[in-house]
Amino acid sequence: MTRSNDTTSPRVQGFFHGPTNTITYLVSDPATGAAAIIDPVLDYDPAAARTDDASIVQVLDAVRDQGLDLKLILDTHAHADHLSGADEIRHRTGAPIGIGGHITKVQKVFGALFEAHDVTPDGVVFDRLFTDGERFMLGSLAVEVLHTPGHTPACVSYHVGDAVFVGDTLFMPDYGTARADFPGGDARTLYRSIQKLLALPEETRMFVGHDYLPEGREDYRWETTVGAQKAGNIHVGGGASEDDFVAMREARDATLKVPNLILPSLQMNIRAGALPPAEASGKRFLKMPLNAI
Repeated sequence: MTRSNDTTSPRVQGFFHGPTNTITYLVSDPATGAAAIIDPVLDYDPAAARTDDASIVQVLDAVRDQGLDLKLILDTHAHADHLSGADEIRHRTGAPIGIGGHITKVQKVFGALFEAHDVTPDGVVFDRLFTDGERFMLGSLAVEVLHTPGHTPACVSYHVGDAVFVGDTLFMPDYGTARADFPGGDARTLYRSIQKLLALPEETRMFVGHDYLPEGREDYRWETTVGAQKAGNIHVGGGASEDDFVAMREARDATLKVPNLILPSLQMNIRAGALPPAEASGKRFLKMPLNAI
């Protein structure tokens, strides 16, 4: 758990999900106990097509054990590599789900791909749709929403006190940056979003959405600082130019495989993590469109 003595500093607890290398964050206000969960994971076994709540229970147990008051569930974007646990947590706790307002663009593309007739590209399955620069309070902590597209058109980062949660926009300095080749993604846009984040005070604690082990490192990490990213990120640190970054990112993206869980993940995540509606038999199905991506 990471904490500062500064009252503008949230308590931050990260939960690492090994199967997808995702970090879920429990963020709370030391003064009031108000809390938010950022990027929760619903476990999924693709071989058996079964969901499981183990990761959700772990985070909710921490909320209970620390006596926190869960106010919000926040997704940074519609993830393509894991199923969001947001809807399940909303069902269990009543806490609302927030996401960037540009999620409607993602719903439009992938709702059509999956012929998901229950999905309307208006974001209504989420409770709060945030705009760039929007502010709200988490207890006594001010939260600012930063629109940081490029990985997807709907990505946002959450600036909470002296911390910022950047989703997939940036990874640890020794791993670099997110891919930008998903529908609506763009390397040049990603570079500009990263510069927006790097303009925050250098001492700002930065929490990333995934960690993978680069060569030479054996332990998973998910906390760094804006200053460390500016100085040493292998893709954008040291003042890398926009054109050089775009050339590197586009060349690298051309070599990357499609994420293993992209099809089940996006079907769920455009629905805020909810399962598809049941058929007449009562069963629910995930669609696997052939030769479509």
